[in-house]
Amino acid sequence: MASTSDFRTGLILVIDGNLFSITEFQHVKMGRGSAFVRTKLKNYKTGRVVEKTFRAGEKVNAARVERRKMQYLYREGDALVLMDNESYDQLSVETELLQSGLDLLKEGDTVDVLMHGDTPIGLEMPNFVVLEITSTEPGVKGDTVSGATKKAVLETGGSVQVPLFLEEGEKIKVDTRTGEYIERVK
Repeated sequence: MASTSDFRTGLILVIDGNLFSITEFQHVKMGRGSAFVRTKLKNYKTGRVVEKTFRAGEKVNAARVERRKMQYLYREGDALVLMDNESYDQLSVETELLQSGLDLLKEGDTVDVLMHGDTPIGLEMPNFVVLEITSTEPGVKGDTVSGATKKAVLETGGSVQVPLFLEEGEKIKVDTRTGEYIERVK
């Protein structure tokens, strides 16, 4: 059991038998009356976001979620095949559990799998990945009016906007949360 004072972004709750993740919360205290906590909850099964208000101090069921490090092996249709780094068991997980960054995931990368019992409920990539540029247009000297970026296709098949000075074969660091170029890696 968790109290509303334990709320934080990312906390997973069990409400009416469904798993919800807190995406936003705000503690509100009006002039009269008791305080309450206004939340936005994302349903893990449907992906819908709902708003729910809890009285201050109200008890709610917090889900027991385990975070396991697994290695991405390969893609099989609409599923990702992962291997547990400790037991070497393989697990097939739907691609829809990975909210963003699927086009930045390469074979051999380590991801965090959120497990509720024996059921995977979510995948989280590392915040940054290092990838090689496989193709990009040559930069035109003096072309800074267009924002000084160009499209680069990465080894995973994904694409990202990069500065004009980057060439094919160079390695870059990419933020998986935003899909943006961070820096060149030597």
